[in-house]
Amino acid sequence: MSLPVLVAIVAFGIALSVAAVHFTGGSKTATLAGPDQALRRFAEDYPDETAATVRLTADAKTAFLDLGRGRIGIVHGIGDCFLTRIVTPADTRVSGAGEAHTVLVRLTDFTWKGGRFRFASAADAQALLNALGSHHSNSAREAA
Repeated sequence: MSLPVLVAIVAFGIALSVAAVHFTGGSKTATLAGPDQALRRFAEDYPDETAATVRLTADAKTAFLDLGRGRIGIVHGIGDCFLTRIVTPADTRVSGAGEAHTVLVRLTDFTWKGGRFRFASAADAQALLNALGSHHSNSAREAA
């Protein structure tokens, strides 16, 4: 078999694989329809937990749930699925990200390092900073 034919077959195979992933929903991004969906999704993984407050990010890809006793539940869209975690201030480094209504959260969990989360309101961003930054007196400097 000649080299040009082999290259064409490989290129066609890669293109076909990418198209199959895309058309079967592999490139779809999961978003939360609202606080109720975040609560339901979180309850699938943590059925014994009860959330007092749900704060959705502006892009509806992440929800932060106040679980009480200094714990925060997280529901975060990755690909077309949702990742859930329970974190405490000891598990995180948080800071304002320099943008309005934005919080930078870094986790000690090696499977997901956190991210930059933008909220629709300053009150939600500040509430998350207060909840996760309560054990870090200089958390803004540590996270930067």
